[in-house]
Amino acid sequence: MNRFPAEWEPHAATWIAWPHYEPDWPGKFEPIPWVYAEIARLLAQSEQVEILCHDETVREDAEACLAAHHITGAVRLHVKPCDRVWLRDSAPTGVRGPDGALVWCDWGFNAWAKYDNYAFDASIGAFVAAVTGRPRHVPMRPDGSGPVVLEGGGIETDGRGTIMVTEEWLLSDIQIRNPGFGREDYEQLFASELGCTKTIWLGEGCVGDDTHGHVDDIARWVAPGVVVLAHEEDPADENHARSVDNLQRLQTARDARGEPLRVVTLPYPRAVMMDGQRLPASYANFYIANGTVLVPTFNDPNDRVALNQLAELMPDRRVVGVHAVDLVWGLGTLHCLTQQQPA
Repeated sequence: MNRFPAEWEPHAATWIAWPHYEPDWPGKFEPIPWVYAEIARLLAQSEQVEILCHDETVREDAEACLAAHHITGAVRLHVKPCDRVWLRDSAPTGVRGPDGALVWCDWGFNAWAKYDNYAFDASIGAFVAAVTGRPRHVPMRPDGSGPVVLEGGGIETDGRGTIMVTEEWLLSDIQIRNPGFGREDYEQLFASELGCTKTIWLGEGCVGDDTHGHVDDIARWVAPGVVVLAHEEDPADENHARSVDNLQRLQTARDARGEPLRVVTLPYPRAVMMDGQRLPASYANFYIANGTVLVPTFNDPNDRVALNQLAELMPDRRVVGVHAVDLVWGLGTLHCLTQQQPA
C-alpha cells in the first residue's frame, strides 16, 4: 500500500514557482518577487529549494532577486513554463510506494475548475518527475475517461492513514472536479492511491477562497493526533458558523487508528479586503519545512497569538512569520505556493 507522508516528515526539497503572472496580483505585483525571495531564503536554511521559472527572462529576474538577498547554495532554478505559481495544487503529490521509495502522484489539474489557462501547469508533474528521476503515477477515473482531478491544497494527512478534506471542495455542485464522483468514490481513491483508510469530512472552507473549500486554509495536522483549526470567534463574521461546524466535526472524529483528536483553535486575522473583495487570510496556511515553520502574517494583533500557538505545538522547529498582506491578494499564501518533495 502507498503511504502519504505527513508534511513534518523529512523533505529532500521544496518546490516553488517564481511569480510572473501579473493578473494574479493586479496592481500589487511589484513586491511579490521580493516576498518569494524571502521565502526562498528561509527555506534554503534547512533544505533544497527548487524553483520553476516561466522563461529565461523570469529566470534572470529570479536570479537577481535571490542575489540581492544573498541567497546562494541550496537553490536551483529551472526554466519551465507555468501559468500560475500555486504548486501545492499544480505540482504532484509525493507518496511512498510499498517499498518506501518516492512516487509522484500526478493528479489531473484543471485550474480549480475555474480558469481557462492551465496547460503549462498541467504538465508540471511530468517535469518534476523527470528532474527528480522518480516514477510518476497518474490516477485515472474508474470509467477510463481521464485522470482524477485533485489539488494538493485540498488533502491534508497525518501520515498514518488519515486524511482531511472538505465537502465544499469535493461534493458541492460548484467548480466540480470529477463529475459523478461521490463521497464513497473519493474515500476509495484516498485509500488506494494514498493509503489513507480514514477520511475526515469537514464542511466549508474559509471565506474568499477561490478554490471553493481547500482544507489547507482551515485545518492542518501539526503532529499525530493533533489538528489546528482556524476558528472565528465573532458571530457576525461569515467564518464563524463555518468554523463552529468544523470544530464540532473534529471533536467527534477519530483517526485511522480509532483515536480521538486533540483540536487546537487558531484565531483568524481581521478581515483582509482589497477592492471590495474579502481575501482568504488565514494562519492555517502555514508550511512545515525541515526545521522551520513558515506562517503567513497580516499586520494583526492575532499574528503573535498564532505564532506562539504554533511554536508551542511544534517546539522542534523555528516558527517564522512571513508578511502576507500583499501575497494573499493572489488568493493564496505560503502553503498554497509550496510543494514538498519527501526525502
